[in-house]
Formats: sequence, C-alpha cells, structure tokens
Amino acid sequence: MASSTPPFANWIRMVLAFCGFALILVLFVPMWRIELDAPQYPEGLVMLIYSNDVGGDVDIINGLNHYIGMKTIHKEDFPEFVILPWIIKLFAGLFFVAAFVRKRAMLYSVFGLFVVFGILAMIDFWNWEYEYGHNLDPNAAIVVPGMAYQPPLIGFKQLLNFGAYSIPDIGGWLFIAVGLLTLLVIAVDYMKLKKFSSTGKLASLFGLLLVMGLTSCSNGPQKIKLGTDECANCKMTLSNARFGTELVTKKGRVYFFDDTNCMISYLKKNQADSSNIQDLYFVDFCGTHELIPLAKAEFIHGENVKSPMGGNVAVFSNSDSSSFYANILSGSPTNWTDLQNR
Repeated sequence: MASSTPPFANWIRMVLAFCGFALILVLFVPMWRIELDAPQYPEGLVMLIYSNDVGGDVDIINGLNHYIGMKTIHKEDFPEFVILPWIIKLFAGLFFVAAFVRKRAMLYSVFGLFVVFGILAMIDFWNWEYEYGHNLDPNAAIVVPGMAYQPPLIGFKQLLNFGAYSIPDIGGWLFIAVGLLTLLVIAVDYMKLKKFSSTGKLASLFGLLLVMGLTSCSNGPQKIKLGTDECANCKMTLSNARFGTELVTKKGRVYFFDDTNCMISYLKKNQADSSNIQDLYFVDFCGTHELIPLAKAEFIHGENVKSPMGGNVAVFSNSDSSSFYANILSGSPTNWTDLQNR
C-alpha cells in the first residue's frame, strides 16, 4: 500500500477495539462444549473446554471412559491450557495495536495470523480427539473390536448408545465473530479504497453475509439413507422408502425412526421435552417420498398399511392423496394427537 494512502476510518478502529475486548472475554468463558446423551442419562452430560481448564461433568465422563478404555481427562495433561491463554492475550493486544496505529498492513497481518491460528487450533483439537478416541486400553471392561470413540470435531456422532454433540460455546462463538468482523472490515475498507463503495454494492455484501450466516445456522431434516440410517428406538436399519420419520432438535441433531410407532415410543420412553424439538418430519407415502413437517402431515391408520414396526400409519402431504389411499387401504384418517394416545 502506498505511503499516501490515508489511514482507515475511525469506525474500523472501534470494531478492532471491540474485537480485542471480545478476546479478553474469551479467557473467562467456555470455548467449546461436548454434550453426551443416552437413555441412562436423560438430562445429558456436558464437558466444557475453557482456554485453561476443562469443566462440566468431567468426573462422570472420566468414569464412563474407564469402562471403554479411554484415558481420563485432566487439564495437567494438556500443554495447550498453559499456552492458549497467552496466545489469546497476544491477539487481543494485537487488535488493540492495530486499532491504535491505523495501518492496513498491520490489520492484514493480524487477520492472517488469526486465521492461521484458528486452523492450527482446530487441527490440534482434532488430534486430541483422535488420540483419546483411538488409543484405548485393550484390557478395558468393554471392548468392541474395531470400535473407536473419537467425538466429532463439530456436529453430531453416535458412539455406541451415546450421542455426542460437539459445538462452540460462548468463547468459540466470540472467536468466530472476531474473525468475521475483521473480514467484513477489510472487505468494506478495500471496496471504499478502490471506490467501489456504492450503496448497492455494500448492500449486496451485507446481504450475502446475512444469507451465509442464516444458512450456516439453519437446522433441518436430512434425507434418509435406506440400508444405512438406524432407528433411534429399535436400532433396526431403515429399509422401506414409503415410511420413516425424523425428529430434529433445535441444536440440529436428527433422530431417525422406522415409522410413527417407533417415534412415538421413543418420545414416551425418553420423555422428550417439546421445547428442545425443532420439528417432526414424516416420509410422504406416495410420490418421491419427500419429508413432510408435522404441521402439513395428513395421517391415515389401518391394518392394511403394514408399516415396518406395526404402526400401520401412512403419511401424506395433502388431503387428496390421503383420501385416495384411505379408500384403497381401507384406512381411517387420524391425527398426531390421537396417534400418541393409542
């Protein structure tokens, strides 16, 4: 950048200073969380990862890990807990310096280092999970040949009867916010510097970022993979294209079921909290077997429906289809409330 280039705007300084304060806050809140749930732990277990410690239900999780041969988790075993707080403080200081000196070269350097650090941190986290999930005691009480217990880097993974859900916590989201804000600052400043900062172009940039954010945060149903996906209730593999249901939680976890009967049994058995459920979905009995949300589902029940696990319920996306098949299969229209009370 030429020496005649003016320093960046004061509002950018404010954003960078905010990023510095946000990184300081990271030192006092959990950065990541791994949640475990199983029928014997209906409330779930959670491990919280801070910049210098682990918290949550670590003692209980260590007790469970002992049975499958995993090493127990102690903060003393991780040099990262000594180094990481200093790295976070360093980046906080660099953001403050960048805000003070108002030099684009400094801003670009800080952002580049921040991105590289984020990538290396995730690689290190993956290696940590791999080590704990694969380096198992062969003399453990429970040994499943070929089984590894590596949690997901991000998202959901089934580990025996436990569902493991890995996601950033407050500190992690602050890290992501700092990275996105800095990228936005650089993009807007560059456009302005190059005289491309018309209202329409800036609006398009913000619109694109908004759409990307909404898309990345959205949770929805997943296409059922016949012969692969397993019913969360009876543990049988889903195999009939005309049936199948899904429960999607607000965190994005998806539970698959053979039919409505298995879903209802699971909901009753686990006393599912409706406040944690985003929606229920059902395979359309006819057509291309698309997934239908509960609010749009039409149900018929009859002995001739013959669903996999005895639910004998077919689901349709419209009343015309449900009426047509009700006549063919000698079924009766019903609703979700009545099905749950059978």
